[in-house]
Amino acid sequence: MPLVRLRDVSRVFTNGVQALGGASLDVEAGEFLSVLGPSGCGKSTLLRLVAGLAEPTAGTIEWPQGKPDLGFVFQEPTLMPWTTALANVALPLKLRGVARSEREARAAEALAGVGLQGFEKSYPRELSGGMKMRVSIARALVTGPRLLLMDEPFAALDEITRRRLNTDLLELWQRTRFTAVFVTHSVFESVFLSQRIVVMSERPGRVRSVLAIPAPYPRSEAFGTSADYAALCRLTSTQLSEAMAA
Repeated sequence: MPLVRLRDVSRVFTNGVQALGGASLDVEAGEFLSVLGPSGCGKSTLLRLVAGLAEPTAGTIEWPQGKPDLGFVFQEPTLMPWTTALANVALPLKLRGVARSEREARAAEALAGVGLQGFEKSYPRELSGGMKMRVSIARALVTGPRLLLMDEPFAALDEITRRRLNTDLLELWQRTRFTAVFVTHSVFESVFLSQRIVVMSERPGRVRSVLAIPAPYPRSEAFGTSADYAALCRLTSTQLSEAMAA
């Protein structure tokens, strides 16, 4: 039974632009799923519809197991600049009325989980881009969501930082086994991270194919330089090219 099921979901904006044109997809509980496609194909719109930040124009989004708690990581860290990393991470708990001592303890644990132990009192201006994104991920996970939605969170980072965060994200996913839906336009990133890759067409976006990535976890740097990885990247690139041509 999938965690969430999308059936013929379309989204038309008020200016008449159709972002999605009948997208159908099942997301399995506990999986790491990437949504891959060119810029403007409706990937982010799809994610926002699942999050409930917008409503589909047509089609249905079903939660067979009941809608779970979810976290959302945006393209930018969107941190409050006037307060500390700890307070930023603790914000969702504060909004839920969790007592200060408990929310600070849970926020500190979440920061440690993304490798930022010792930076609890740091302000966003004192952190690098990669560290800010780690704070954003910790904030999304501090409530213990079953579903984590990530909208190209590493796109603006340099390649070295991006690769390190990919590895760290997988380690975090393996420890806690939340369901991850990760939007990206990078073939290489999607293959490295995912169990399955959803390949979308040009706007209006549709699901053109779903690829299984059979490589075992954990996936180390060695996997990223292996012949198997290169072959999977070629296959995914071919599927993406065909989807864009269609």
